[in-house]
Amino acid sequence: MQMEAMAVEIPHVDKHPNRVPFEGVLTVVNAASDKAPAGARGHRVMLTREAAEKALPSLLGMAVDYRPGWDGHDARRKIGLLTEANVVGSRLVVRGYLYARDFPEVARAIQAHAPEKLGMSYELADARVEDMRAEIWKLTRVTFTGAAILLRDKAAYMATSFRMAS
Repeated sequence: MQMEAMAVEIPHVDKHPNRVPFEGVLTVVNAASDKAPAGARGHRVMLTREAAEKALPSLLGMAVDYRPGWDGHDARRKIGLLTEANVVGSRLVVRGYLYARDFPEVARAIQAHAPEKLGMSYELADARVEDMRAEIWKLTRVTFTGAAILLRDKAAYMATSFRMAS
């Protein structure tokens, strides 16, 4: 197994009322998406492992957002922070904190969803596609600008996941 990792050290504060930890699988590397993500003009995409590893630093400190219907992204509804990103095997695993006291209704809604129903999706800028004419766009360079929590069946990758600590 191969692993690349990065993290921002956030001091531990026992029982912090606004900092609830989470963990999720943001995407799968070197595998085509199950469906076309937003912004890909109907193309499925494949994020290369090399591009994901090089972009790990761009994930740290980025926000996690949601949309009330749990069906997409809304960059203006930031509810948390990404503090760690690891490529473990073919999974890009992220960890961070949700602002549960600031957004109690969102925290309750996340807890109400069965964990197996929630997934994640990445947000990108400056993506480089190897061949724009290809059926599946191979992403060879990206800058992560955030992530979204959504229903797994709405995510481009069905193998994503999201779990908030209880």
